[in-house]
Amino acid sequence: MTDLFGFSRNAVHERYAVFASGSVASSYLPGWEKAVCQVLISPALGARFSQILIALTKEGHCAGNTGANQYFVYLLEGAATILIEARKHRLEPGSYAYLPAGQDVQIASAAAAARLLIFQKRYEPLPQLAQPVGFVGHEREVKGQPIRGADGMRWQSLLPGQPAFDMAVNLVTCQPGATLPAVEVPGMERGLLMVRGQAIYRLADDWHPVQAGDVVWMASYCPQWFAAVGQAPASFICYQNANRDPM
Repeated sequence: MTDLFGFSRNAVHERYAVFASGSVASSYLPGWEKAVCQVLISPALGARFSQILIALTKEGHCAGNTGANQYFVYLLEGAATILIEARKHRLEPGSYAYLPAGQDVQIASAAAAARLLIFQKRYEPLPQLAQPVGFVGHEREVKGQPIRGADGMRWQSLLPGQPAFDMAVNLVTCQPGATLPAVEVPGMERGLLMVRGQAIYRLADDWHPVQAGDVVWMASYCPQWFAAVGQAPASFICYQNANRDPM
């Protein structure tokens, strides 16, 4: 019934966008083979980063170099391998990898299928500070912290909070009924994917229901508020820029 009469939960505005799960058309990206690619967020939308969903089929893979961009890769489903500096790492759901600019990399499915979320951002170097090196981790290894004293809301910082990193990626988990204690107006730009559960998002002056698989982009200074709804916890993985002078 929801497909009738052009109904859609998708919304694109100057300061934010919401895309329902599966609604972004797939495309081909160079270097990816036997893969379905969806560019969820990009500069074409007004963003200063890219957020891409990759569905690898059996024997799906990619090989190349990150170029001027740094990559954060998070495995949503299935199993995959990633080759960094001649060392192969196996990825399972919840695994992630940070790839610096100029890094050779190979990624391949290690099962019948795998789904990857990738954040890309052009690296902004700081004088006399070395660029971060690549590494692999898992969300279970990162301790959760409460969000501004909010009951039932915790975040895990998947990248070190060091000045060399000009981006942050956080995994946020909210118990049913948990809400942000105030409407935030952050100076950072954000992009997120709902990983599980359901929630209500206030974006600017509008209210949007979101669920697992949905995508949200928020420009700097877009007012935002979040409330988890439903019977199960809601969680999302979120990118934001960090550690650089805005000028």
